[in-house]
Amino acid sequence: MILSDIEQELVRDLEARRPDLADCVPDLLRLHARLVDCYDNEGTLYTCGNGGSNADALHIVGELNKSFERKRTLPAEFQERLAGLPYGEELAAHLEAGLRSHALGFNGALKTAVENDIPVPGIAFAQELNALVRPGDVLLALSTSGNAANCLMAMSVAQAHGATAAVLTGPRGGKMAEHGDLVLRAPGATTRIIQEAHIALWHTLCCLIEAHYFPEMR
Repeated sequence: MILSDIEQELVRDLEARRPDLADCVPDLLRLHARLVDCYDNEGTLYTCGNGGSNADALHIVGELNKSFERKRTLPAEFQERLAGLPYGEELAAHLEAGLRSHALGFNGALKTAVENDIPVPGIAFAQELNALVRPGDVLLALSTSGNAANCLMAMSVAQAHGATAAVLTGPRGGKMAEHGDLVLRAPGATTRIIQEAHIALWHTLCCLIEAHYFPEMR
């Protein structure tokens, strides 16, 4: 995949700020290219994780569903379809284009029903993804250890449906790295340091995919 000048600058910025993450850049760009293919085909990015990684999974979706660093003007044809509808003028003027993404595990009614009704511990991510995922979608599972059973179950569901199972993990990788289609191994000797690296990597990923589709700064 050929990067635009803006995308190249974002990569250089990451390498300048975090030289310790230079070895992660090739895998980061492979994930970026896979996401471009996903979005070009009207697919969806799903995210999941536990603890701090759970917060990261939701944060990623927050950056993608609305403008992050760049202007996201609605398509003209959609603005026209809003005309004459309730609040159509306000929506056309203020809505921002989004990149389709969904964090697993935040539907409390579904999660508690799964935990109550299905005897397999940790199956909630997999159940939710099974209902939503389509071929060509991408799952990004985050885990500093790489051994989160609930994330691994979701990865199996993604792959069985013809979606890509991507992993953002630590240097050891764990079982998730063994089974992932795309794997980013962040450096770090402790959970805190690995998670700090994760934030730099997924923030850059969000910036890259946004700049690919919306190059104009706000």
